[in-house]
Amino acid sequence: MIDVVKENCSEFTSTLVNSKKYLIVYLIFITATFLSTVSAKNFADPRFEIAAFALVAILGVFCITYYFMHDSKEELYKVAFVIILCFGIITAFVVPIVDVSDELEHLTRAEITSQGVIFPHWEGGEHNLTQLYNRTEGKYSNELNTDVGFETIQSHMFFLNNREKTVFMTDGDTNVINKTPMLDGSSFEQNPFYGYIPQGIGVFIAKLFDMNVIWMLWLPRIFNLFTYALLISLAVKKAPVLKVPLLAVACIPISIYQAASVSIDSMIIGLALLTLAYFIYLYKSEPGSLDTKEVAIFCGLSLLLGLCKLPYLAFVFFILLVPRKNFKNEKIIRYMLLGIFIVSCIGVLWSSYSEPALMHSWRSKLNYMNPSLQLQFLMDHPFNILRFIRMIFTYTLGITLNGFFNFFGAYSANHYADHYTFITVLIWIFLSLTLLFYPSDSKFSMKSKLGTLIILLMIYMGTCFIQLLTWADVGGTNIGVSTRYFIPLFALLPIIVPFRIKRFDKYQGTFDKYAMICIIGFMATLILAFATKYY
Repeated sequence: MIDVVKENCSEFTSTLVNSKKYLIVYLIFITATFLSTVSAKNFADPRFEIAAFALVAILGVFCITYYFMHDSKEELYKVAFVIILCFGIITAFVVPIVDVSDELEHLTRAEITSQGVIFPHWEGGEHNLTQLYNRTEGKYSNELNTDVGFETIQSHMFFLNNREKTVFMTDGDTNVINKTPMLDGSSFEQNPFYGYIPQGIGVFIAKLFDMNVIWMLWLPRIFNLFTYALLISLAVKKAPVLKVPLLAVACIPISIYQAASVSIDSMIIGLALLTLAYFIYLYKSEPGSLDTKEVAIFCGLSLLLGLCKLPYLAFVFFILLVPRKNFKNEKIIRYMLLGIFIVSCIGVLWSSYSEPALMHSWRSKLNYMNPSLQLQFLMDHPFNILRFIRMIFTYTLGITLNGFFNFFGAYSANHYADHYTFITVLIWIFLSLTLLFYPSDSKFSMKSKLGTLIILLMIYMGTCFIQLLTWADVGGTNIGVSTRYFIPLFALLPIIVPFRIKRFDKYQGTFDKYAMICIIGFMATLILAFATKYY
């Protein structure tokens, strides 16, 4: 045992010395991005910022060295798991209390799941009310119904009262968890239960051991992150090609920000990338090596993904892009169509349950939200359909591209518009090189490229259209989308892009190495940005 430890330490030291060029590049990278986030207030007491920089510098050196110790396609999944956990856990602690978008509501659902409740039960009170807010005249309703909601515990109020604060800004984080029952009006009832099992386990452990109340947030974040790291490492392991582009999408700051939270968005991103990786595996398989089992697994993954976010049910159509010659059964198309039919039917049934459930939340205060009237308005004013399409490919697309390093969640107005222009441009450049010009000899047929493009457009336009029906006011186009809705779609770009620069192929090994430096560097930058903003 001692000899093994000595051997590993010797290998680590040797790799550390040999990779010093890349370590220097990493340190220069995080120094530049760190300085771009610094403002005047950081000079008053820079101890936390300096400590954060030292921590990510050391952690980055460790992760880069670990990468070079496992620098092969066969072991990249190990690196994916380690780097996501290392930087994600720090992010889980550094990001302020329920700071991520809708994280308080996700936490409520996680606490309900920790009770063993699969489907949250709406308490309608003595009058059996069906909405948290009664509809009134005007754009928003102020008539809040009391004694209705979902049963959770009193510690919910700690998080409600301390949104966007750090643990240094409140004394209540050291209080024990208050398990007194109470009703909360919103719990993401419309989401599937399995999207909250990791977070629910975290809440359960925090309550079981009577930990301080802050652990009721931190443990769910960590368990959610662990699940995300596992899904991404499985995706990287399963995909025979395009491993680095998949990992790049999984590790951009907005992805890690969601993964290190209580949000179900991490499950959506993780399942989407795993489903895509499984499609690539099917596509690149040897002729005659696949059976109906693989069709069932792929349709199952697509269903799990789609129930978390309905437009992503369209991933099931990827099965039609797998070459028929890869299957043993010549009549495999029957099973493909059957799988698509079953997934579609379950999706329709789930939507009929989930859409009315929106009224069992704060969303019922939005008097203008009326899908039936919105559809009627579009039929009566068909020109507005063209206006909507133009908007989502201009304004909405611009919002999406600007959101790679723009984090928002709670109360402060400026929290919705952090302009880290330097870092955002760096991310654009990195993703363009990695997703559009990635030097790879993997080829996809024109049918697959066009099919993937159609699926991308179905999901993008479908998501925007659902938001038009369930968020925008009747006749309006304020659809309220965010970059996080579309993160998995960026992973489709390497398949869609119709060209490759062949002269880059001989530099693929070097490209992968610098890509990993950037991936780790951006995760470090995420932590540094929160350190300079909040501490």
